[in-house]
Amino acid sequence: MDWLDALILGVVQGLSEYLPISSSGHLEIFKQILGLDLDPDSSLEFSVMLHVATVLSTIVVLWREFYPLCVSFFTIRRDYNFYYVCKILVSCIPVAIVGLCFKDFVESFFGGDLFVVGVCLCVTALLLCFAYFFRTRPALLGHTAEGRDITWIDAFVIGCAQAVAVLPGLSRSGTTIATGILLGDNRKKMASFSFLMVIIPILGEGLLDMKKMIAPAADAVTQASGADISLTAIIVGFVAAFLVGCAACKWMISIVKKGKLVWFAVYCAVMGIVCMCW
Repeated sequence: MDWLDALILGVVQGLSEYLPISSSGHLEIFKQILGLDLDPDSSLEFSVMLHVATVLSTIVVLWREFYPLCVSFFTIRRDYNFYYVCKILVSCIPVAIVGLCFKDFVESFFGGDLFVVGVCLCVTALLLCFAYFFRTRPALLGHTAEGRDITWIDAFVIGCAQAVAVLPGLSRSGTTIATGILLGDNRKKMASFSFLMVIIPILGEGLLDMKKMIAPAADAVTQASGADISLTAIIVGFVAAFLVGCAACKWMISIVKKGKLVWFAVYCAVMGIVCMCW
């Protein structure tokens, strides 16, 4: 992978991270389009670094919302923000279990198999359709039209959805937002919660990968990764994803809050079929 390939993938990550269309799935698609033949470990590590870049852009753009949460949590004020962060931590439990117990299994899906990506994109389309058609039927779930606040149980269930969405092609934001809407949660609160809940697992995974890449006694996997992806390519992709993510974040969140999820469902269905036929 050269710096131009990394730049393209960084732009793709920055644009697709905030839409319910699976940024990891689109990274796999563009790796195929660019003809990149990377081993699963290298592919996953590079994808994680790009996700770290967009997570940092999320923190920058949502700083006014993020900073009070940090202040309340670390000073243990036990106000609304403190318990909000605690709910985010609860939502991270399922993905932490997946990362610790099924890491090798998850990595096997990041080897360029577009059929798997296509199937997951079609599943994403179905989830978004369910969320769209149920948004006007809150009475079936016993909630008001505006939706309720996110409960502790909701946070854990949404966290389970995030854990499943580690598969490429299964949109993390689409899956978590759709799950929250089906539970009867407020759409605007779900959009913010979805983007904030990914910060801890992505930064944690990114720090582990950075530790492996800069460790003096690198193992064989890391050496192979270094042969596939140069440090220059990683830096270029990281910077591109961060800058594009900062520019796109507010616009993308606004689109998600408007609730036009059905159009993303159509897009995911079409792309899923194309990937499976590819």
